[in-house]
Amino acid sequence: MDLKGKAALVTGATSGIGLAIAESLARAGVRLVISGRRAELLAAHAKRLPQCIAIPGEITDAAYANDLFARAVQHCDGLDIVVNNAGRVATGSIDEIDIDTVCAMVRVNVEAAFRIAHLAVKHFRARAKGHLINTGSVLGTKVRASIGAYAGTKHAVEALSEALRLELAGTGIRITTVEPGLVRTDLHRDIAKKAGVLPDVAEPLTPEDVARSVMFALDQPPHVNIPRIMLLPRDQVI
Repeated sequence: MDLKGKAALVTGATSGIGLAIAESLARAGVRLVISGRRAELLAAHAKRLPQCIAIPGEITDAAYANDLFARAVQHCDGLDIVVNNAGRVATGSIDEIDIDTVCAMVRVNVEAAFRIAHLAVKHFRARAKGHLINTGSVLGTKVRASIGAYAGTKHAVEALSEALRLELAGTGIRITTVEPGLVRTDLHRDIAKKAGVLPDVAEPLTPEDVARSVMFALDQPPHVNIPRIMLLPRDQVI
């Protein structure tokens, strides 16, 4: 499907997977609104990407999230694609993990993700079309020791995506969850590599690998929906 001239909102686009998706969409001629917390870096990305504006802010702030979506819709005169990508990670056993860090992660990975999905679906219903991409994880389908809290947030994203797919059948709205394994991003770089938390993989996925899978889902004709795409490094044993 030709994406040129379509409009997309990408959250968590400052770096990593979100940025790679935004860059891929820009190359396809998509008009972009990108969001993230690091205002200067986000603005620099918007400056170099064609047909792109940046609206920085904290995605867990309900007022910001609502304003972000409204401004994106207004700027683009409607959205065709929403990439629900903002995320955080917290690791550690139940005895050692900081509960406040866990709660902050849940607010981003679950509360904010659900809020953006709610806004997207409401908008898409009015247009009788649209594609919501939720960034999940292989840990939304499996659990590893010492990363149960993060896995729990991604299980929530999986549940939301599947429920939306069922509820929205016949409306023209498509729902896709991308489920990457280990990816070489700032998110994973910040995690202490300890036994049971990160798999020992010589060559992780790149953000661009994940972006290609998203573009594949978006490239399907309107009658085709790809609900889930799991991609793993060749040597990752889940």
